[in-house]
Amino acid sequence: MRVVIVEDSAILAEGLELLLTSSGLEVAAVTGDAESFLAAVAEHRPDAAVVDVRLPPSFTDEGVHAALTARRIVPALPVLVFSQYVERVYARDLLSDGAGGVGYLLKDRVARVDDFLDALHRVAGGGTALDPEVVSQLLTRRSDPLSGLTPREREVLELMAQGLGNTEIATRLVVTERAVHKHIGNIFAKLGLAPDDGGHRRVRAVLAYLDA
Repeated sequence: MRVVIVEDSAILAEGLELLLTSSGLEVAAVTGDAESFLAAVAEHRPDAAVVDVRLPPSFTDEGVHAALTARRIVPALPVLVFSQYVERVYARDLLSDGAGGVGYLLKDRVARVDDFLDALHRVAGGGTALDPEVVSQLLTRRSDPLSGLTPREREVLELMAQGLGNTEIATRLVVTERAVHKHIGNIFAKLGLAPDDGGHRRVRAVLAYLDA
């Protein structure tokens, strides 16, 4: 897997590069601002990108905005946002565009290196990896698209948003996998996700309530 990193903190950028290369991944470029990041994406056409949110010059939302632009340069480019902050407006756009794997992790909530690497691989494979705090903040002050779901179905959907599979969800909720499968089927039906959408329904179920 070839990765491009954009991170304005030199120490953290070097740490990320060392982490990924020591894990057998190829870091095609490490950049510190949106402009150089987009140039690196155009040049290297990576398999995934790791993006900070607050970049020069204004240190507001340049990173997520650049990630959206990067997906126009490399369609369906998997993006893992790795930041201290939740940027709501562009983050919703990124999470709801359905253009490829996407993740959003908060730096101070990643407890283990393996968790970060697992999230990156999941996103590169077309999946999602969302910190629960990110989900919570993105849902604040929005209309509730989940009004038709039962409390248990909401729990299952939240765990799906965190990237857990059926077996993991069953273990977490102390129920059978058959029960989880039934709950997920109900969620798909209530969110209007057609059966012919195949495996993408899990991703779309998460994105549906983030973008409702």
